[in-house]
Amino acid sequence: MKLRLPGRRPATDPTPEAATAVTAHGATAVGTTGKGRPTPKRTEAQGRRSGPVPPPPTTRKEAFKRQREQQAAGRGSAREAAARGDDSALPARDRGPVRRLVRDVVDARRNAGSFFLVVAALVLIGYFIPSPAVQGYTVFVWFAFFLVIIADSFVLGRRIKRVVLERFPNHKESMRSLIWYGVSRATMIRRWRFPKPQVALGAEI
Repeated sequence: MKLRLPGRRPATDPTPEAATAVTAHGATAVGTTGKGRPTPKRTEAQGRRSGPVPPPPTTRKEAFKRQREQQAAGRGSAREAAARGDDSALPARDRGPVRRLVRDVVDARRNAGSFFLVVAALVLIGYFIPSPAVQGYTVFVWFAFFLVIIADSFVLGRRIKRVVLERFPNHKESMRSLIWYGVSRATMIRRWRFPKPQVALGAEI
């Protein structure tokens, strides 16, 4: 026999159905409201925990230093992308598949124009030698090399025109502009070209 205290309502035991509903509801609530979002993948969690967040700069000088470092890192990444030929990082004159094809045509052959700087340096040295015979030979070599560059540039221009029309018959760029673009690239030493060559010498284009 249970004693009933005055002013206190006896507790009522929940029915089995109610207890089951509460248990099921409670389990559902725990399962759905524990996090409210799916468990992140391991790679995502590792990416967010790549390192401690650096403390904020304490002086204006330190803030400027960090800004310069970030800008330098951004410029370095952009230049590397441009050197690889990434269109998103290239200037307007180098963008597009047609310009890339012209660069490949130039880089796949040996061009007389790539020796221009070397020959020009030798000619300049010859002018300073106080010998009429040497200076006469220097002028002859310069004139002969100039004719070779003209002939080689003509051959290169014909090849650029043929390959571009085969691959991109409906392109909108001026053919004269594309040929000049290729000839200008051909006058640079191969290792100094930018964007860097993406094909080997003698490759089939």
